[in-house]
Amino acid sequence: MKKHLDMNTVTAKKADKPVTAPALSQYSAEELSVLYRQHKLSPVETARAILEHIDVHNPVLNAFTFLDTGAVLDAARQSEQRWHTGTQLSELDGIPVTIKDLLLAKGWPTLRGSRVVNPDQDWNEDSPAVARLREHGAILLGKTTTAEFGWKPFGDSPLTGITRNPWCSTHTPGGSSGGSATAAAIGFGPLHVASDGGGSTRLPAAYSGVFGFKPSFGRVAAYPAAHTGTLFHVSPITRTVRDTALLLNAIARPDARDFHALPHDNRDWRLGIEQGIAGLHIAFSPDLGYAKVDPEIGKLVAKAIKGFDELGANIEQITPPIEDPLLDIYRVLSGAAVARLFETLPQDRLSLAETGLQEVAEQGRQIGTTRYLAAVQAREAFARALHLFFGKWDLLLTPTTAMAAPLVELGIQNPRSGTSPFTYPFNLSQQPAASIPIGFTADGLPVGLQIVGPHHRDDLVLRAARAYERRFPFAVTDTVR
Repeated sequence: MKKHLDMNTVTAKKADKPVTAPALSQYSAEELSVLYRQHKLSPVETARAILEHIDVHNPVLNAFTFLDTGAVLDAARQSEQRWHTGTQLSELDGIPVTIKDLLLAKGWPTLRGSRVVNPDQDWNEDSPAVARLREHGAILLGKTTTAEFGWKPFGDSPLTGITRNPWCSTHTPGGSSGGSATAAAIGFGPLHVASDGGGSTRLPAAYSGVFGFKPSFGRVAAYPAAHTGTLFHVSPITRTVRDTALLLNAIARPDARDFHALPHDNRDWRLGIEQGIAGLHIAFSPDLGYAKVDPEIGKLVAKAIKGFDELGANIEQITPPIEDPLLDIYRVLSGAAVARLFETLPQDRLSLAETGLQEVAEQGRQIGTTRYLAAVQAREAFARALHLFFGKWDLLLTPTTAMAAPLVELGIQNPRSGTSPFTYPFNLSQQPAASIPIGFTADGLPVGLQIVGPHHRDDLVLRAARAYERRFPFAVTDTVR
């Protein structure tokens, strides 16, 4: 049964229906694959348990905009047969995966969180990541909610309403990949494909207490090109670092439709991930020289930095060569991108867009060619300075966000207020960066630490994240709080 989910009337009441098999929602993708191989669990059992878990908690959390239960169970039966006969397509065969509703999936509408997009289209093409997942036998659960066209750091949109944080349902999971982060946090499957154009994976990962990884630009092919162009990264969100590595094994491959895609090196991203970080030279910046950080966040981050020191890394607090580029570079590039996006949309439907997004488009129309090219050149200079900086340092650590997850109402009243000053610089520079969970505020809200690596050293970021996770395991939940 296909469900177009309209969650505009979702409230924050607690779910009270018991879950029959909550343990299955807590298994990692690696664990599921091992159990399938040993014939101790079947993809059908997993799919049914995950769908029941979704049925119980999604009415509160609103993580999905589209769910195809019939297709999920059909795919699970086919996978079960392959595992039974030893003809499984990969380790991901039969593993549930969600797709953010900015990425195409054949047969499913991709509405991008917007009422502007006409749903009456031939949805007959997969994005590269989705195509690779099908080839590997993964079970596509459905499309997760996004802020409209991914424009803001909150988990709500005019199309789907409010998506909520499992750790505290009165708070946002962040955005724009709010549905992906919520799904990961509550256990709606172990693997989630999201995107990050300025922090849209790392910020909700931090707010929701999960692992979010923005690979190097081009590591995961993207098509069609996002309106934000070379700021846009296709990004995993998972509960474990190793699951992100496993997901990358499938989706980190070139695609002829994306001429930015990096060459495929046929690596298993789990190799070397357990190597540890002893001896690495790691820079730490508590504020990047300009950010104002909530003191409670600062204390948790400082404690996490001590953890990295205990793991044998050489840590030094520094101020990297970064001046706040938001107004001078990022807003020019992203504003012009939104203005161009609006030119490509049905003109008679633009009034259906969120008011704040319409304002960004109007501001973008005022950006002249000279100012735009100046921003492009400033971006290049900024990325070059960071490239030189990482000639000395193996990694850079910062807070992921300056504050904990805001109340959902704040996202509606002041949609830019949740923007993280720590994430968008590394979209400008296109470097790999991750957010790892490091603890909770006194109010029970998750907090994240950002790990940034040199260009194309995705492996080093994953290695550091895994070293911390192994020493300080990430907390998980299977109920709404």
